[in-house]
Amino acid sequence: MSRGKFTVAGGGPVGALLAILLGRHGYEVGLYEGRPDSRETSIYQGRSINIALSDRGWHSLEQIGIGADAKSEAIPMYHRAIHGIDGELSALPYGREGDAIWSVSRSGINQQLLDIADLDAGIETHFEHWLMDVDFETARTVFQVSREHKVTVDADYLFAADGANSTDGSHKIEKNALHIWPRKHFMLIALPNPDGTFTCTLFLNHSGDPSFESLQERSTVEAFFESNFADAMVYLEDPVDTFMEKTASPLFLVQVFPWSFNRKVGLIGDAAHAIVPFYGQGMNCGFEDCAELNRLIDLHDHNWDAIFPAYENARKPNGDAIAELSKRNFVEMSDLSGDRRFQIRKMIEAKFSARFPELWTPLYSMVTFSPEVPYAEALRVGDEQNRVMEKIMGLPDIENDWDEQYVMDQLHALADETFGERQ
Repeated sequence: MSRGKFTVAGGGPVGALLAILLGRHGYEVGLYEGRPDSRETSIYQGRSINIALSDRGWHSLEQIGIGADAKSEAIPMYHRAIHGIDGELSALPYGREGDAIWSVSRSGINQQLLDIADLDAGIETHFEHWLMDVDFETARTVFQVSREHKVTVDADYLFAADGANSTDGSHKIEKNALHIWPRKHFMLIALPNPDGTFTCTLFLNHSGDPSFESLQERSTVEAFFESNFADAMVYLEDPVDTFMEKTASPLFLVQVFPWSFNRKVGLIGDAAHAIVPFYGQGMNCGFEDCAELNRLIDLHDHNWDAIFPAYENARKPNGDAIAELSKRNFVEMSDLSGDRRFQIRKMIEAKFSARFPELWTPLYSMVTFSPEVPYAEALRVGDEQNRVMEKIMGLPDIENDWDEQYVMDQLHALADETFGERQ
């Protein structure tokens, strides 16, 4: 017996996961996506960018019971591989030995989730249905199916999950790393694919110098790539032609409240909190929305008058926190990751955390490898850690003495003073 009917508008990874969990709770679910079914088209209609899925995302998938299936095509990345402008290569581990973030194809994991949704009873998927109108009193929706044809869908509840608006071979550079060419105000990154290729993304300002606006002539683009990414050019396939052919995609930030209306309509994933991709947490955060909703359905015994406000109040502070952390991480990735003092700071933190895990978990590990720590708490603790590390990095000759015992002693005293009473 059905518990009620849901419309989920948006068939991306978060929408598909939401449909699965609602279906498994006994609801009838209609999953509607504006684009064609990517499993039946030769070219995926969405973003080509690879996504880093971390423990937080896997934990959310496991809570809903589909973690193992989704991991089959993912590649672990254990460290950042930093490419200096002179070609020098250095590595920054993401966490302790064995800690990894996972490179996944957005389209690939989307297709896996859609396959699971198709097998679950009570879920109907509809493609090439564009959301045109919503009645916030009744959760009735209108979808455009063709130029002349619209369909009206009645449901008890609605969730909007519709976002913010090659050849096989072997890997030619290290497979189990996220490669970064940090150049201060811009950067190139590369994430591995199972077929031996890498998905590369250039993050660059829209205007200024250099920018997408300034790089219009072929000779200028060639000079830009040769001067900034010389060691990558031997691995990139027609980078200049590719750059000239593509249109830059803008990045979005969405911060809104409330996330629900009339206890009938809700927002989830990027529709509620689109963030820039520099912490690799966008999909992770959306999956965590689903896991929290899954928990609240059981906690409140399907009482949506209680579930909707509990959901938005629990997730809104964390959505805001990861948005702020993601903006900050652009500076870390594009500028600081290539800085020697920054690398020393990371080594000090890693050494101290290994010795005193009860006093110090690095911010990146809290965000990426500690799903039990809310984003908002990670941001608060990270700010306090930053104040402590500023004092440590101000010690005389720290660049040469960073591995000395007195540095650990001073850091222990400061950390114990700051965090010890809370343990």
